[in-house]
Amino acid sequence: MSKVSFTSLGCPRNLVDTEVMLGMLLQAGFEITDQLEEADYLVVNTCGFLEASRQESKDVIEELLSIKKKEAKVIVTGCMVSKHKEEVQKYFPGIHFLLGSGDVEGILEAVTADRKGEILGTAKSYLEQGEIPRKLSTPKHYAYLKISEGCRKGCAYCIIPKIKGPLQSKTEDRVVKEFKILLKQGVKEVILIAQDLGDYGKDQGALNGKLANLLRQLLEIPGDYWLRLLYLYPDEITDELLEVILSDRRVCPYLDMPIQHVNDGVLKRMRRKTSGAQIKEIIQKLRQTIPEITIRTSLIVGFPGETEREFDELCEFIQHYPLDQVGIFKYSQEKGSVAAKMEGQVPKKIKEQRFKILAALQQEVLSTYNRRWLGKILPVVIEGYHPETNLLMVGRHSGQCPDIDSQVILNHHAPVTSFGERYLVKITDLAGYDLIGEVLSSQRNSLKSLSVINS
Repeated sequence: MSKVSFTSLGCPRNLVDTEVMLGMLLQAGFEITDQLEEADYLVVNTCGFLEASRQESKDVIEELLSIKKKEAKVIVTGCMVSKHKEEVQKYFPGIHFLLGSGDVEGILEAVTADRKGEILGTAKSYLEQGEIPRKLSTPKHYAYLKISEGCRKGCAYCIIPKIKGPLQSKTEDRVVKEFKILLKQGVKEVILIAQDLGDYGKDQGALNGKLANLLRQLLEIPGDYWLRLLYLYPDEITDELLEVILSDRRVCPYLDMPIQHVNDGVLKRMRRKTSGAQIKEIIQKLRQTIPEITIRTSLIVGFPGETEREFDELCEFIQHYPLDQVGIFKYSQEKGSVAAKMEGQVPKKIKEQRFKILAALQQEVLSTYNRRWLGKILPVVIEGYHPETNLLMVGRHSGQCPDIDSQVILNHHAPVTSFGERYLVKITDLAGYDLIGEVLSSQRNSLKSLSVINS
């Protein structure tokens, strides 16, 4: 039986595509292995969004070519192939087959081809429809559910619409069906993903999007699960959506809301739809409407023309409007983007300085802001032992997303009998971005005591 290894890079939407390819090959009789040296076929699903992500993809391809057994074949797929095929071919002539990001279902042909080749169709992204097999690669208790692909925004710094194409949404029926399948497989946390969840359905004629209605349909399905929303732009956060989030405890009080900047001049050059005042207003509204909400965002430093005064405004913002999780990025001058041709490109040294200043400020803010968790008792999903020692365990509360956010470190965990389950945890201390806690008992047996302890 032939063995195949997979390496998935970039965003969770890429990971879902990888899981579809995994499912197709398993159905065809291939064996999946994580031992790269044993694999007969090594597949890497690349990311081509930023220069840093393309470099990571190249590093991985180079490593695979260097450690594979002599007769093994390397297949490269994903965004970097679609956007930078010539570069991939130039650097790595040893690649056996190339697949575009919209050609996921060509994986079987790529693996079984007896000679070098490629499949690069007209589709820029892949949205599985019908009965396509999918093998989850995440831990059994959570999974991603991609509800749309592509993007209808026109942000000046971004080439996602050129890489992934225009917005394509799944039908509500299709999303509901996939959601039920995941729950049937034992998944206890479903993470809805898209480039922008708020635009869901707008390619199907919905003027204001269909996200709130979709959530209501999903919440009609019984079960003790968490439903998490990833990537929701500030201009898409409506009163209707907030009502849905408040209506059901299974919707995690968590929003990943990319804002990028707060200075009006920078936002205008970025071609963003919101002003600094509107961003501050929505943050205040979220805090007032859902007091326990966790807000994650991304910020860009060094955008073309960013002055010291504009950067200072960003620094003041994170001090006066504390955010729970912040991803900070140095502007990347991407060929094909509007911003790439703008005047006033900020030197690399200044971008690096601003990155360090903002990161240090955010850490300082959180050292105070995170103290609000001390003494609280939270449902926490216990995910496993700490990577450095089996004396500690790690987990996440509902305001922490897998892989990208901080976590809860557990130094007292005697009640834990299985991973992937929720337990009640008392937060006792802080460790940088992470929280430290002690496990009290399983959530299922302690809901009554929770209300007493927190009263």
